[in-house]
Amino acid sequence: MRPLLRLKPYLLRYKKKLLLGLLTVIGSNVFTIVQPMFLGKAVDELKRGIEMHTFVSSDLLMWAGLIVGFALIAGVFTFLTRQTIIVVSRHIEYDLRNDFLSHLQKLSYSYFQNMPTGDLMAHATNDISAVRNVVGPGIMYPSDTIVTLTFVLFMMFMSDWQLTLLALIPMPLVSFAVYKLSKFVNKIFTARQEQFSLLTTRAQETLSGVRVVRAYVRETYEEERFRKLSYEYLKKNLVLAKVQSIMWPLMFVLVGFSLVITIYFGGLKVIDGQMTIGTLTAFTAYLGMLIWPMIAFGWVANLLQQGAASMGRLAAIMDSEPEIKDTETTDHSIENIHGTIEFRNVSFTHKNAAQPTLKNINLKIESGMTVAVVGYTGTGKSTLVNLIPRLYDITGGELFIDGIDIRKIPLEVLRSNIGFVPQETFLFSETIAENIRYGVDNNLEEDLNMAAEISQIAKEVMEFPKQYETMIGERGITLSGGQKQRSSIARAIMRNPKILILDDALSAVDTYTEERILHRLHEFMKDRTSIIISHRISTVKDADLIVVLQNGEIGERGTHDELVAINGIYADLHRKQLLEQQLEEM
Repeated sequence: MRPLLRLKPYLLRYKKKLLLGLLTVIGSNVFTIVQPMFLGKAVDELKRGIEMHTFVSSDLLMWAGLIVGFALIAGVFTFLTRQTIIVVSRHIEYDLRNDFLSHLQKLSYSYFQNMPTGDLMAHATNDISAVRNVVGPGIMYPSDTIVTLTFVLFMMFMSDWQLTLLALIPMPLVSFAVYKLSKFVNKIFTARQEQFSLLTTRAQETLSGVRVVRAYVRETYEEERFRKLSYEYLKKNLVLAKVQSIMWPLMFVLVGFSLVITIYFGGLKVIDGQMTIGTLTAFTAYLGMLIWPMIAFGWVANLLQQGAASMGRLAAIMDSEPEIKDTETTDHSIENIHGTIEFRNVSFTHKNAAQPTLKNINLKIESGMTVAVVGYTGTGKSTLVNLIPRLYDITGGELFIDGIDIRKIPLEVLRSNIGFVPQETFLFSETIAENIRYGVDNNLEEDLNMAAEISQIAKEVMEFPKQYETMIGERGITLSGGQKQRSSIARAIMRNPKILILDDALSAVDTYTEERILHRLHEFMKDRTSIIISHRISTVKDADLIVVLQNGEIGERGTHDELVAINGIYADLHRKQLLEQQLEEM
């Protein structure tokens, strides 16, 4: 139950409303508890009337009226209880889900490389819903149960303390059974939630990669994998259902023993004249009122165990500290950057990697320069540019922007001044306009048009039926690879960045369009810093500086002509691409 203590700040946030809810619980019980007493009085009055062969007396009508009136008032209080405590639980669910997403947004890029998306989706849906049950029914029913038990037991002891003690004999067995079964429920529920995470992950990956699945004719294979996971989830649910199916009948049986004891010994008292039939009726009604608290006790114990298991799973994520964040060394007086970048003997090693990805990188990029990074696959080009917006933090050396250690620059300031087009293009299931405007709050039409013109996507967008308001589907599925890349470039330009990073962002664009984009970018990025990663020599040949990475180190640097003259790696890449071009022309 310890994980549930994490809910304390959320409960304190709504303490006034929760307190009001508890008062309505008391009010509901006050007007409910007296009804069996009125019922007993009415039964005695009815018995007296039968014995005297009289018509229905005014007293009997009065007791009947009081029962109906008090039931209506109790119903109003019950309605108010749900309008306070249950509504608060929905607000807490809302807050918890927002805090969960907010925390995920702060976690480092490397965290998501090791955590399946489907698993996180399961946490954000099933687990948060289970926790919500703790702060809704998990608060309302225990408070109602405690108040009901207190009032009912008080009335029963006032009526006949000896019969009350006899009737309560089976009750400790209820508590013991609930305690034992609840521990088992916690274990089963945790296993069920973990299986649900696997199931969600499988579904998410299959749907995201549906084109690959169909291309390789693996529909049956994927269906079988999903069926196996789903069957395991079914089995775990059935085990949980079996345990719960034992719990509820056991409650009724144990409470039923109390009813048998009451009727037998109470009946003897009525025969002996020690108790009226009306008092026994009221006593039996009070005992009936104990049935729901006993069942609710088991049900709530079940909810608490499930909620604790889910909160424990959520806490494991919420306790994950972001590797990259603002610290006490961050200089919050920095509000802008100009774009001079300097790597001083920088090294970087991925977690659990045997060898460093980057080694001894020394490179200075002046503000306004266009620098290209080339090299064979796997030499660390993408990793190098990922260090600039601090998607990764360097593991050795120093990285400066405008002469300031990058760790001292607030993350928001750093990233808001960088336009980054990653190697894997990602577009949201929104309109083209919303995707281009994603990184800014700017809704000016001329800025949108300018960004689209520079990225050479404007002409094609205008041919769409709804132009910029065209919905592009999940991950931009309705656009071609080149259109997605150009939309991403427009999104980066829209930010009006001081540093523009293109990580192989023109690979799906033809050479003619590429040349036009680079020409327009050259005009746009005057007095701004540009870093371009590409496998095409045609993309980088006009850069102010070309850096060639080899095995994580800078093997060559210089202009296009200088590197061709060196006759090294760059010249080899250049010759191969010229040969490919000639073969295509033939």
